[in-house]
Amino acid sequence: MSRWGSLGIYLDEKNTSRDVYADSAYRSAEHEADLKQRKFRPHLQRKGCKGHQLTSREKRGNLTRARIRSRIEHVFGAIHQRAGDVILRTIGISMAEVKLGLRNIAYNMDRFCTLMLQNA
Repeated sequence: MSRWGSLGIYLDEKNTSRDVYADSAYRSAEHEADLKQRKFRPHLQRKGCKGHQLTSREKRGNLTRARIRSRIEHVFGAIHQRAGDVILRTIGISMAEVKLGLRNIAYNMDRFCTLMLQNA
C-alpha cells in the first residue's frame, strides 16, 4: 500500500493520462513530491485557513479543477444511486470487472439517451 492510503490503488502507472485530480486533503509537499517522482501531474484543490485566505488566482484554479472533479463525481454518484450499495457478490476479480463493466455500459447508454433527447 502506498503513502496515499486508499487513493494509491487508483494511481496506475500504465494509465495514459498522468493527471491526478484530488481533494485538498491530499495536498501536502510529500504527496506532490511523490506524484512528481512517479511522473503524475497533480491537480489538487487548495484550501484556505483562518489566517491565510485563498488568493483570487488560487480560487480560479480551484474552480477549474472542481469542474472536472464534479463531472467525474456525478458519474459515480449516478451509478451508486441506480445500483445501490456496490457490494459485488462474485467469485474472482474477472467476474467483478465484468459486472462493473456492465454497470458502466448501462450508465453510458442512459447518458447517451439523455443527451440525444436534449438535442432533439
